[in-house]
Amino acid sequence: MAAKPPPEKTPDGHFVVINGRRWRATDPDVPEEAAARLRRHLMAGRRGVRDAEDAEAERVARGRVQGAKVALGERGRPWWEESGEERRRRWEEGLARLDADHPE
Repeated sequence: MAAKPPPEKTPDGHFVVINGRRWRATDPDVPEEAAARLRRHLMAGRRGVRDAEDAEAERVARGRVQGAKVALGERGRPWWEESGEERRRRWEEGLARLDADHPE
């Protein structure tokens, strides 16, 4: 199967457009290795939401999704409004929390 083309981005790079809807783009300054680990947490959290058997499991899974999205810059304060130091701290601290809470 052929790979999907990357999503269209807005001219400022702040958003991706998928099926006509704008979504906040991942912070381009997050190093690829960290971004890959954060995406693994994001997808594990989404699977956890899907597979949750009770409200507590769903709450934990949704928290994991939220933590990954914030660390990636897709939620919370817009990454383009943060200084370089704030951006680095956001993804480093978010990844450290996710790794500590969800060791693999």
